[in-house]
Amino acid sequence: MREFIDKKLVIASNNEGKVLELKEILKVFSIQILSNKYFNIPEPIEDGNSFKENAYIKAFNTASKTKLVSLSDDSGISFNALGGRPGIHSARYAGKKKNFDLAMKKLNEELKSKDDKSCTFTCALCLCWPDGFDITVQGEIYGEFSWPPSGKHGFGYDPIFYYPKLNKTFGELEPSIKHEISHRNLAFKKLKAKIKKL
Repeated sequence: MREFIDKKLVIASNNEGKVLELKEILKVFSIQILSNKYFNIPEPIEDGNSFKENAYIKAFNTASKTKLVSLSDDSGISFNALGGRPGIHSARYAGKKKNFDLAMKKLNEELKSKDDKSCTFTCALCLCWPDGFDITVQGEIYGEFSWPPSGKHGFGYDPIFYYPKLNKTFGELEPSIKHEISHRNLAFKKLKAKIKKL
């Protein structure tokens, strides 16, 4: 365990949707929140074998370059019927242009012949200091594949992730409701429990 005493925190991402969600989660704290975009830092090659490994790669990359504590998020959607795919390759499913409409259509084609539509949203959060010390946690939430995509909120795969407890996709949920129940917030609660200030 390490105390977080800094007044600044850098979100190790250039994904605007992800940055906005993390800023929303962090807004209750009296710290200045920056992102990779502020420092013009490109995201590194994510060659880890798990969400946690990729989260660390991104967080340490930013922390080592900015000399500030960095928070990264590595998240994705996994389908039991597809052997856990796309999983850590969720962003890559969307291609270089991050076309998630195309990625969702691809998944629909793969799942058409499958009876099992269950899926998991996973988020690994890594808080990393410039010296490489890190605290990394993971949160999951379970749902079902829904087609066609529904809802204009959120980003990425939210429009096809159906959450049975609320009878809506994540894309249909108001941001404030999604923030309360999401895999990202579940991971953040674990992170908060492991450090002294957040």
